[in-house]
Amino acid sequence: MAILYFSDVLCRVGLDPAKVKLIRHALTDPGFKACYNKKMVLEYTRQQKRGFSRGYDYWAVFISDKGTKAKFYACYRVGDSVPDTPDVAPDGFPRKEWFQGENEYYDLSRVESLSEYENRLVIDWGTAARAWHQKGSTEKPIVSISSAPNMVFSGYENLILSYRELKEIVENQSVYSEWHTALSSVNAIYLIVDRTTGKQYVGSAYGEGGLLGRWSYYVSTLHGGNKLMKELICCYPERYQDFQFSILQILPKTLTSNEIIDLETLYKRKLLSFKFGMNDN
Repeated sequence: MAILYFSDVLCRVGLDPAKVKLIRHALTDPGFKACYNKKMVLEYTRQQKRGFSRGYDYWAVFISDKGTKAKFYACYRVGDSVPDTPDVAPDGFPRKEWFQGENEYYDLSRVESLSEYENRLVIDWGTAARAWHQKGSTEKPIVSISSAPNMVFSGYENLILSYRELKEIVENQSVYSEWHTALSSVNAIYLIVDRTTGKQYVGSAYGEGGLLGRWSYYVSTLHGGNKLMKELICCYPERYQDFQFSILQILPKTLTSNEIIDLETLYKRKLLSFKFGMNDN
């Protein structure tokens, strides 16, 4: 007999199960499998029939696993929708013929409070697999929650992180211990790009905590104290989720703060981030 259900997890993070729709995508479906292989699960999920979300504020998305089991993929808050006309079809979507304006394309924003369970939590969907969307109040027993693997540091040159990935690294030191050691031991010139507009921000990290200390501040504040980022997030509260973080140059610890600032200014000039980006000084 199950003693813990997915609805219990929803309640624990402050979500009303009655306002959450459960969605199970099946890897046996050729259309979904094509999108899954192209890492376009979110884009696939956004396209639904008109009225699909009536009465629901959130969608909890699962992907079929062995037998009747399903693995938690992500939870999204549902926003507005537009007709799924051909012009809204995302680039690279493998089934663009689906976009004929007969259905809706929904705006979905990821619920961060459930991110720790993504790709780790498995439920028993039950025998009614054909009922691929159900009420969140339906009792779905939690079968397992796997431990997160210890993640190997990818290297400074290859490092490109979304805000979501950076937050996971910062908040899970036991899993990302190599990352914490590597990022806290160096000073650097870094780049933040708003993937929605392409605008760039050049910054520098030095002093106690190194690059990890500086980037941790972005995780806790969303804007790192930067004026133009603050203004952007004030107008578009979820925009920080579109920020991409990378390293432009690793710096020797022997450099003075003035030398680092001079290098930062040079990169700002090279990338024109004063004129076209998010640097204001």
